[in-house]
Amino acid sequence: MPWGMSSSVRYLIWSPLQLLEALAKLREDRQVRVLIFRSGVKGVFCAGADLKEREQMSEAEVGLFVQRLRGLMTEIAAFPAPTIAAMDGFALGGGLELALACDLRVAASSAVMGLIETTRGLLPGAGGTQRLPRCLGVALAKELIFTGRRLSGAQAQALGLVNHAVAQNEEGNAAYDRARALAQEILPQAPIAVRLSKVAIDRGIEVDIASGMAIEGICYAQNIPTRDRLEGMAAFREKRLPRFVGE
Repeated sequence: MPWGMSSSVRYLIWSPLQLLEALAKLREDRQVRVLIFRSGVKGVFCAGADLKEREQMSEAEVGLFVQRLRGLMTEIAAFPAPTIAAMDGFALGGGLELALACDLRVAASSAVMGLIETTRGLLPGAGGTQRLPRCLGVALAKELIFTGRRLSGAQAQALGLVNHAVAQNEEGNAAYDRARALAQEILPQAPIAVRLSKVAIDRGIEVDIASGMAIEGICYAQNIPTRDRLEGMAAFREKRLPRFVGE
């Protein structure tokens, strides 16, 4: 499983339950402005479920396992601060579903990713059938899921599946380095405004444009009383960098 990282907190995670526990703790920490998911295993971001273990499960156990995994991905997608997947290696099946649950994705150009479930007699069950079409469009998502095709990081960037693809380095952490650089661009911005922007986008994309405008208006209204909004205007007037505090 991947590492979760904020600007100041690191978690080494080995199981979905540990990841849920870490997310719950980080969710309550208002100092967390960006969360990066990376792997501690060179060459692998997340290879998905252990099919040998899955084969030993009963039908009821399989259903419960996938239901819990789907819930985990929902928790990642609902995390209030921006999330970035740093894909330095294989991201197959559930591994790509984890990345799709993140707001942003950065991949090494040599990374390999795909929703390969149909090649194993399965279908994506942890959000892949829903998040991939929203990311790439229906026709392309169907093609990738129906064929179980694998993509390199460079191919994924060309399709819009990842935000950035970078050449891998000797340490095998080029995507993580690029993800940290991307996080550094987000960190100085007003944290409440960033979080409310995420809410407006995520909720607005699911409804018609008029309803989306109403959601944006609600989010904007919540931002008006913040100290950061006043600080942003003062900094602009005084021709200096703003000092946002998240209030």
